[in-house]
Amino acid sequence: MIEYLSKVKPDKLSGVAVVRLDFNTEDDSRMRAALPTLKLLLKYAKALVVLSHKGRPLGFQKQFSLERSAQNLSGLLDKKVTFIKEFNFDSARRAVAEAPPKSVFVLENLRFVSMEKDEDVSFAKNLASLGDYYVNEAFAVSHRANASVTTITKYLPSYAGLGLEKEIENLGKVMKKPEQPLVVVLGGAKSADKLAMMKYFKAKASSFLVGGALANTLLYLQGTDIGTSLFDPDVNKMIKNLSSYKNIVLPTDFRREGTKILDIGPNSEKLFASKIKEARTIIWNGPMGLIERENFKEGTFAIALAIAANKKAFRLVGGGETVMMLKEADLYDEMNFVSTGGGAMLEFLAGKKLPGIEALKK
Repeated sequence: MIEYLSKVKPDKLSGVAVVRLDFNTEDDSRMRAALPTLKLLLKYAKALVVLSHKGRPLGFQKQFSLERSAQNLSGLLDKKVTFIKEFNFDSARRAVAEAPPKSVFVLENLRFVSMEKDEDVSFAKNLASLGDYYVNEAFAVSHRANASVTTITKYLPSYAGLGLEKEIENLGKVMKKPEQPLVVVLGGAKSADKLAMMKYFKAKASSFLVGGALANTLLYLQGTDIGTSLFDPDVNKMIKNLSSYKNIVLPTDFRREGTKILDIGPNSEKLFASKIKEARTIIWNGPMGLIERENFKEGTFAIALAIAANKKAFRLVGGGETVMMLKEADLYDEMNFVSTGGGAMLEFLAGKKLPGIEALKK
């Protein structure tokens, strides 16, 4: 059973909290999402020690340092945040012990050391030694078996943060008893990430509305000339099995540049919007086109508007690019739940057990 922070008695939170966050975004969206948990902890905890990561650095790389993230967090909390730039745990423990009440610390990027991804026990013990209990508020990295996500829970009382609790609740809702019709909208460049989730929802989804690289791959398998469009050259068994799905809806027209398909076309927008209009549960992950280019955002904007217009549906959205587009279209607040995870969301919705969540179970 997971112990949720929202249900923990305040007297158990009086020590130093070690909090796992995820700063691995272009903006501060995940940092902002964690603020309710951080503010709750600051009411009761002696101090907070924040653990996080950014990017996929090869050893120390200055552009991936969390020093700027610590400054941003300071602004959001409106209080001083001390950045610990070295993994000198004796010094770090001393700094935390001697700090004034309600101090906040941010440790340097955990991915600067290989011990993090290796689930190194000594590294996890050192991280645990910085506090008295642990809070996971990093759903977006909870599909990774890392020292700061899984191993650390063996050495401290551990809780799920407020945001992680909402992720489990809302993602679980669409998995167990989604109101029908259920429409799943999938796009983006990574085909393989979505296959297990599609298998899980095969019998539950009224429609899979597919764009991006996966749509190109399926069109290619059907004999459509996709030119030099992005597709998955590794046509594995799982992708071939999609041909048996009767509920997959593919684009019927496209916006192209030369021989490349870079977005769905206006007829596809109308087709997808008609399916979305009838839905009572909607799951969306991934843009329809190359949204980095202004000329190829239209399909994704059309999908966002159609989902926002369906007030009768429970609308769940996730994935970094998808969320950024919602913000650009000023439609973020129109969704019922926006997940902080991309890969973690897809794995959860595939029915997989996420290591970071499993580690919290007692």
